[in-house]
Amino acid sequence: MIAALIIWAFLATAPAPQRPQRGGFTEPSPMDFNDHEGYVSLFDGKTLKGWDGNPKFWRVEGGAIVGESTPTNPSGNTYLVYRDLEAKDFTLKCEIKIEGNGGSGIQYRSKTGLPWRRNIPQAVIDNTGPVNLNWMMTGPQADFWPSRIYTGQFYSENTPMGILAWRGQVVEGYGASSKKLMGTIGDREALGTLVRQNDWNQYTVIARGGTFIHIVNGQLMAVMVDDDPQSSNNQSGLIGIEIEATTKVSVRNMWIKIR
Repeated sequence: MIAALIIWAFLATAPAPQRPQRGGFTEPSPMDFNDHEGYVSLFDGKTLKGWDGNPKFWRVEGGAIVGESTPTNPSGNTYLVYRDLEAKDFTLKCEIKIEGNGGSGIQYRSKTGLPWRRNIPQAVIDNTGPVNLNWMMTGPQADFWPSRIYTGQFYSENTPMGILAWRGQVVEGYGASSKKLMGTIGDREALGTLVRQNDWNQYTVIARGGTFIHIVNGQLMAVMVDDDPQSSNNQSGLIGIEIEATTKVSVRNMWIKIR
């Protein structure tokens, strides 16, 4: 009897068991941008080992890859290519900064050596000589141009497809033949306020099959789905960094996890 009373008293005063939140489902853990488990570094922080580009424009400075084009040393479009790896399905993380009003971007699933479709400014040819196609990249790009509306968009560099998914868009397409807006992520201008100019930004690119996801500073910016298996977007390829126009771009902490 006494034992029963003790048990009753304990149950009466014990806190009621907590129900699992959300019907027993759990929330995903937030991404730790500095978690590199399963990732491979693409940059040793000291040298351009594995990278290939015009030394007139690319160097290592302060623990970052730096590409710089100036009025007296113009580059036009030029790229630094990582030659030691080709990838199709992956998650890529890096930090990127633009100083000034120019543009850049992260190339992926890209090729070199293909004919360049656009005119090369005469000032660039006078500075660099004939275009070296080994330093020109064709393929998907995670755009980064903080002074304009392009940062975060999905751009097909040096192909007729061009911009396939603008910032704030979810687009489904079939190579160069079609593209359709399936939904919106947010206002293009409002999303742009999350992009920092003259400061570091965290950029994440996820490529799985024909689906491409661009995330800047933890915010989803664009989603592209290309259902054409023959599309240049859907081929394994190289990683690279772009200089476009007069600008200084810095990239550091570049890691990739192959899937």
